[in-house]
Amino acid sequence: MLDLDGIVFDKDGTLFDFAATWEAWAVAFLDRLTQGDRARAVEIGARVGFDYENQNFALSSVVIAGTPAEVADALLPLLPGQDRAALIEMLNEEASAAPQAEAVPLAGFLDGLRARGLRLGVATNDAEAPARAHLEKAGVVNRFDFIAGFDSGHGAKPGPGPLNAFLAQTGLRPERVAMVGDSLHDLEAGRRAGMVTIAVLTGLASAETLAPKADLILPDIGHIPGVLAPK
Repeated sequence: MLDLDGIVFDKDGTLFDFAATWEAWAVAFLDRLTQGDRARAVEIGARVGFDYENQNFALSSVVIAGTPAEVADALLPLLPGQDRAALIEMLNEEASAAPQAEAVPLAGFLDGLRARGLRLGVATNDAEAPARAHLEKAGVVNRFDFIAGFDSGHGAKPGPGPLNAFLAQTGLRPERVAMVGDSLHDLEAGRRAGMVTIAVLTGLASAETLAPKADLILPDIGHIPGVLAPK
């Protein structure tokens, strides 16, 4: 059983099902970028590991764990004359509008963790504004003590900066905090911050891929209360 004082969650693939959100986002973004040119959408999508015709991501896609800036940098060679800042803004606008499928009903789940006295955070490689928009749409933004995106000033995962910022804000000890995520970036960040690492399988990575960096692997976040020590 885990005796914790806090939990930091990744967002996409952890709090929300990855495929349901980001496949729809990719289609909407590519349609907007190419003004409906299907052949061009297929070409540009392939650049970031997205199969436009079948609407799914390759496991190696930069979108899975990368930041919007990294996605933009991957796309720019195919977009001569495109302004980088404007492209990142477009990525973030479409991300804010993307549909969200909660991995489990979040409000009750998070309320249960808070009732145990746990401090809660979100550390995502998405930008902070769309992250807050997604959490607001789900009605849970106020359940978190800390929310950081790649552009919040703490760096991005797999660096430990966002997790260290959570520790600094809450005053918690890292060994009593868990980082929960669906990618090796999440788990590496947790390890580097000295936290317990919990992998969930609601993203695209397999248990075999995540096992080397995970202290514990769960089907989804809904199983977390069952592994917590009684308070």
